[in-house]
Amino acid sequence: MRTLGLIGVGMIGGTLARLAVAAGLHVVISNSREPDTLDPLVADLGGRARAATAEETALAGDLVVAAIPQRAYRNLPAAALAGKTVIDTTNYFPERDGRTAALDSGEIASSALVQQLLVRSHVVKAFNNIDFWHLFTGARPAGAADRSALPIAGDCDRAKESAATLLDLVGYDTVDIGDLASSWRTEPGTPAYVWPYMAVRPEDLPAEDVCCQFLEAPGVVVPAHKVRELVDSAESGGDRQPVRW
Repeated sequence: MRTLGLIGVGMIGGTLARLAVAAGLHVVISNSREPDTLDPLVADLGGRARAATAEETALAGDLVVAAIPQRAYRNLPAAALAGKTVIDTTNYFPERDGRTAALDSGEIASSALVQQLLVRSHVVKAFNNIDFWHLFTGARPAGAADRSALPIAGDCDRAKESAATLLDLVGYDTVDIGDLASSWRTEPGTPAYVWPYMAVRPEDLPAEDVCCQFLEAPGVVVPAHKVRELVDSAESGGDRQPVRW
């Protein structure tokens, strides 16, 4: 793997771009606007980065990350992504994305919808259960005692191997939780979603101090065995806990 394509460089995509460059990869980045709107980020990332259209990004990446809102998945360039492994970081938030009956009912996982669109690609769910800040600060070299793990799910073993290689490069161990149908186990409201990687927020913390606590409190190491335990404890659809921010 030499070049990582990133379609969407918001909080998660931008963080992955930084981690990938630090790991020695070239990155091609895109957003929903013109490539020149990403000039400041490209300058910040340095000589290993360039901006392009989403189609160009898809073609350039040895592996491509879709780090976009779930509502925008139909805008992915399916033809350009044919034959590629596509890492889907999306999460379904009805208040942001609008209602999708099949997702509300638990009939299908959000990444399985992406796979239905990208029928000639291999979709892997990853990087969806950790916030951008702890994704950045929690990255550790292979073998480090305080290295965390992240779950992945997908229907193609070779694609999951590629995803695991990327996770290793950017600082994380991998827990394979099965096929895309199982990926709901890491979605918002499940035990493995976001909170395990964050320090416990004091109950009496004033609202104006929440942001500082988020940025200043050290993250929590979540090793592979703990990720597996959390994933296995997930309960289906209607039993999920509300997401607290």
